[in-house]
Amino acid sequence: MSDVFPTCSKRWLTIIGIGEDGPAGLGEEAKRLIATAPAVFGGTRHHALAASLISGEKLAWQSPFERSVDAVLERRGTPVVVLASGDPFLYGVGATLCRRVAAEEMRVIPAPSAFSLAASRLGWPQQDVTTISLHGRPIDLVRPHLHPGRRIIALTSDENGPGELAALLVASGFGQSRLTVLEALGGARERQRHAVASDFDLTDIDPLNVCALEVTAGKGARILPFAAGLEDDLFEHDGQITKREIRAMTLSALAPRHGELLWDIGAGSGSIGIEWMLADPSLKTIAVEQSPERAARIARNATALGVPHLAVVEGSAPDALRGLPEPDAIFLGGGGSVPDVIDTAITALKRGGRLVANGVTLDMEAALICEHGKRGGSLTRIEISRAAPLGSMSGWRPAMPVTQWRWTKG
Repeated sequence: MSDVFPTCSKRWLTIIGIGEDGPAGLGEEAKRLIATAPAVFGGTRHHALAASLISGEKLAWQSPFERSVDAVLERRGTPVVVLASGDPFLYGVGATLCRRVAAEEMRVIPAPSAFSLAASRLGWPQQDVTTISLHGRPIDLVRPHLHPGRRIIALTSDENGPGELAALLVASGFGQSRLTVLEALGGARERQRHAVASDFDLTDIDPLNVCALEVTAGKGARILPFAAGLEDDLFEHDGQITKREIRAMTLSALAPRHGELLWDIGAGSGSIGIEWMLADPSLKTIAVEQSPERAARIARNATALGVPHLAVVEGSAPDALRGLPEPDAIFLGGGGSVPDVIDTAITALKRGGRLVANGVTLDMEAALICEHGKRGGSLTRIEISRAAPLGSMSGWRPAMPVTQWRWTKG
């Protein structure tokens, strides 16, 4: 065994990707490592695929999965093999284990991912395709990617995933989009079937499947543009919403960066926090809203606009802010945040973080002018007018002016 697993504990963990073709798709090194491993972790399917090779103890994944991670770590320093589907570092177990195991402690032998296999079967260059995992994740995550002409490969959770995707496409105005369901890729049961979303009638779908979408937009399709400042009517609201033009300028002032967390205080419809998250998948938002009705509306908007993991905290600031994760940026809405809310927000903000506050009332404007005088930053007055009917002609109808204070914590 020592010629396969070094006596040094430096690389004690081996993660091996295995496909539906089982041992036939593995190289000789991977086969030897599995055959001589004293412990082999994996799912029931993985153990079945590699059954002819395994001579050591078979250890099945537990629920919650963190218990299995602990079980792997208990064997640190002794040889352990983990079996994974396809590429372990593409939405796989490798991505989980690497949070607690250093790269120099691992050797990884990947197999082709489901995305790679699907693209090769379809003749789609992967660099031109959007890939997304919906396995164990909300299906609404696909919504921001629904643009005319786009090709998407989505990994689903089970046999119901393709039908759920088809229903979402129809409800969002993309009913003429073409779905290709690719089942059990790489194995003897592999097959491809096609359907138009509006006529989706495929049955007896293998739980192990990916869906390839060729997106076609119908009239009135719910397309989420890439630019900040989505149309107001894309949001459900009761009038408490940062209007499109102001929202675009506010997001520019907030200046989202990779991996950052925003506190959206007095979130109203949630439009600022939602668009913050749409800027990049790594971004997070905690929306704080005292009205139960509005808090529920924020959650509905987040789902409908493809960021269902936005966190909503129901309560009044500043009390509702206590104990929340430290933010990288904070937005205060325009109604009338009291001074202790601003003080609490500034205290919580990370060094180098940005705070943007919009004021539409005289009281809020006065408070922001006062904060600018004390702390510095920049103060901007934003005035927007829209053309509207005026008798038999048209004229400019001004919206309420907004005073915007932007401040960076030194």
